[in-house]
Amino acid sequence: MSTHPTEELPPAPEELWSAPMRLAELPARKPTRFDIKADAPTRAAIAEWAGIVGIENLGLKGELSPRGRSDWDLRATLTARVVQECVITLAPVSTDLREEVTRRYLADMEMPKAEEVEMPEDDSAEPLPAVVDLAVVAIEALELALPLYPRAEGAEIESAQVTEPGAEPMTDDDLKPFANLRDLLAKRDSGDTQE
Repeated sequence: MSTHPTEELPPAPEELWSAPMRLAELPARKPTRFDIKADAPTRAAIAEWAGIVGIENLGLKGELSPRGRSDWDLRATLTARVVQECVITLAPVSTDLREEVTRRYLADMEMPKAEEVEMPEDDSAEPLPAVVDLAVVAIEALELALPLYPRAEGAEIESAQVTEPGAEPMTDDDLKPFANLRDLLAKRDSGDTQE
């Protein structure tokens, strides 16, 4: 028995928002269209889960189409407006996202059992589930589409200065490998070099 306190794991995406579609209940000869939108409490829970300030809107619109006898294709568009902290100023930054989402659910695809797995060439292919949870697809697509380094308009990183006490501070420009080359070449061309 462990004496360590158990850490609470973050909720799984399907615990935040769920919109299941049972494939066996869908028409086998024509596409099934869908248009799902997350409500405000759901968006707040997803934003907290994703570690961002907020989500002002989130939706997934598209269709599930039968492909052959038992495979399915999902083609959809994720739309969202997210609010994240600027990586420089920590000010809120709003970003509109519009991402095309494609999934192929294949009946004969097996999940690899090895500990180390090579990435497949087609990363949209997945084993055929009994139920496709459209909300989970939307959350996964949102997580992949979030800007990694959001910046507020006009936010810039200021130059760093490094120095020892009593010495002239070095700037970022001083650290560039060819910063003084232009000056040296100009001196050489004008004949001001000391030998």
